[in-house]
Amino acid sequence: MSNKSFLHLEQVGFSYYSDLGEVEVIKDLSFSIEKGSFTAFVGPSGCGKSTILSLIAGLLQPTAGYITFYSEDFNAPKIGYMLQHDHLLEWRDVYHNILLGLEIQHKVNKENINLVDQLLEKYNLSEVKKQKPSSLSGGMRQRIALIRTLALKPDLLLLDEPFSALDYQTRLTVSMDVHDIIKSEQKTAILVTHDISEAISMADTVILLTKSPCQAKSIIPIEFEKNGVSRNAVRKSPLFQEYFDCIWRDLQDEKKEK
Repeated sequence: MSNKSFLHLEQVGFSYYSDLGEVEVIKDLSFSIEKGSFTAFVGPSGCGKSTILSLIAGLLQPTAGYITFYSEDFNAPKIGYMLQHDHLLEWRDVYHNILLGLEIQHKVNKENINLVDQLLEKYNLSEVKKQKPSSLSGGMRQRIALIRTLALKPDLLLLDEPFSALDYQTRLTVSMDVHDIIKSEQKTAILVTHDISEAISMADTVILLTKSPCQAKSIIPIEFEKNGVSRNAVRKSPLFQEYFDCIWRDLQDEKKEK
């Protein structure tokens, strides 16, 4: 385990019971996440990707194994969640949508208001803060949802297919914007996605999952910068195609296995 580990899963399992008996969703899942890293989960549909996020967030409890967070102050991490839908309230303007989480946690104070203002200014969103969500594009709404999450100062961001409702062109632009914001704010992030290209272009590491009961089939470091490829040139790089082909082959092999 790396001495920089922020999160470690050790032989984690999760099962539930139905009328047909025990259903094993996750089995012996082990991996580590480093602080400040961006990790993407890719796997067959229904393999348990979102369940892993729920376990990490504490919304579900593992039925086997351990989930451990490491922090210098020994406090439990603050976790932010971004879902497929932005869940902005249409009767509130953008600014008061961003403040909603702070209101719920009774943390609307001068320091946090200043942070919200700084985030809006830093990411060129100040001009829309008085607008209602209905007047914004889907991509802009997801950027606002991210700022709302960042306003709560999370230690870990969980992104559960946050771009799946967007059209392809918007998805490309917004996914890179979200990546750049998360990296700029030095946040640790985990992304669940069905899109191999999205995982490769956003993540530092791709964890390929097996079909249910889910395990880690392979852990793939994404090393564009080490190979002299700039962020703007990632998708045009021959290395991108190599990563894509590798993950695609493993996914197809997984689907063929009985």
